[in-house]
Amino acid sequence: MNEDYNIWLTRAKSSLALSKMKTDKDIVYEDLCFQAQQAVEKSLKALLIFYNVDLKKTHNLITLIKELSEYIEISDKIKECAILNDYAVQTRYPGDYTSITKEEYDNAVQIAQNCVKWVRSTIKALEKESKKNINQPLLDNSIKQHRNK
Repeated sequence: MNEDYNIWLTRAKSSLALSKMKTDKDIVYEDLCFQAQQAVEKSLKALLIFYNVDLKKTHNLITLIKELSEYIEISDKIKECAILNDYAVQTRYPGDYTSITKEEYDNAVQIAQNCVKWVRSTIKALEKESKKNINQPLLDNSIKQHRNK
C-alpha cells in the first residue's frame, strides 16, 4: 500500500468536524459545505487506498464513486454524496452563485456524515474479514475478482 488509508480517514473526520462548526456572522455556509465535500472526498480516497488503488488527482466525487464501484457495491444513499461536487470549487470562492441556505447546509453535513460513517464501517468490516482469512486475504480476492470481470 503506497499510502496509509488511516491518515486519509483522520483528515476526513477532521473536515467533517469543521463542517459542523456553529455558524456566526463570520462563518458562511459555503465554507462549511466545502468542508463537508472534503470529508466525503477524503473518505472515498481512504477506501480506494485500502483497495490499493493509486489515487488520481481529482475532486470529482462521481469519478471516485465510479472507481470504487469496481471494488464494492455502493448504495444509492452513498452515491447521493455526488451532489456535494459543487461545493468543491464553485462555492469555494466568492462568485456568481446563489448563497447556500441553512437547509442545504444541513443536508450537506448529513450526507457527509453518512458517507464517512459508511467508509469507516466498510473498512473496519473488511479488515476484520481479512484477519479471518489470513491465508487468502479478502483484499487480494477482491482485486482478483475485479480483474476477472
